[in-house]
Amino acid sequence: MKKPYDFFLRFTKQQQKGVVALLVLMLVIQLGYYIYVSVLFTGDKFISQQEKEWLSHQAEIDRLQSLKSPKRDTIFPFNPNYISDYKAYVLGINLQQLKKLNEYRQSGAFVNSAQEFQNVTGVHDTLLVKLSPYFRFPVKPISKQSVSGQDIVSVTSNKEEITIIDINKATREDLIKVYGIGDFYSKLIIERREQLGGYVSMEQMDDFSQIPQQAIILLKERFQVIEIPQTLKINVNNASLNQLSRFPYFDKELARAIITYRSMLGKFVKIEDLLKINGFPAQKEKIIALYLEF
Repeated sequence: MKKPYDFFLRFTKQQQKGVVALLVLMLVIQLGYYIYVSVLFTGDKFISQQEKEWLSHQAEIDRLQSLKSPKRDTIFPFNPNYISDYKAYVLGINLQQLKKLNEYRQSGAFVNSAQEFQNVTGVHDTLLVKLSPYFRFPVKPISKQSVSGQDIVSVTSNKEEITIIDINKATREDLIKVYGIGDFYSKLIIERREQLGGYVSMEQMDDFSQIPQQAIILLKERFQVIEIPQTLKINVNNASLNQLSRFPYFDKELARAIITYRSMLGKFVKIEDLLKINGFPAQKEKIIALYLEF
């Protein structure tokens, strides 16, 4: 029976010494590499004196940074007549106080001042002082005028006179004055307006799902469609797939369905014909109709 080392014994003594030397050399190299990586690179030997000094002050640096960056107030201006359960929880309004507000609103009445809000809900003075700077109450139009070709409506509230601007003549500067509307959102609103030829209703602001809901509410308070614009109309019986797909209320799938339907069944005569197509946004029928022609 052959033993495991018989193969090794078949070498000459000189060859055996060479094999042993090679194995020893490999072992030394492996051991040296391990020491080099695990000891020399992780030890304090390669940390400079300057680095050690910075590390000793790290705790103080972190403390100063935390003092320099205070937490931002995340409360947006809001109409206290419309507070959801979640909003009440965030603001610190309990369920009983919210219930009183909802019952008051269901009677058809509106809260029109901070004091009236407290009388209705019973919130503590401390909470009222915290929330009242963010209250935005309903306003009523009192006059209309034109300034440099821009239609505006002057309105009054309990705190200040507010100028309502025609959304179709609003500039970027007008829009970014609204809390929560910056350069990006103002650009979206203006680009959509140019694409449509103008807005026909402030309800179209709800189409911007990326804009915070509180900012949408403020937009509707500060802007109105004072004059119905001359919109860019699309002829649904002649428009190409590309033209229909670019219309904000149609996607490519719906555009294809419109073309297929008119090819098989003939021309559309009225908006109700489009309602027969699966996927048509029926809840926006009246607005969409103002941008179409047959």
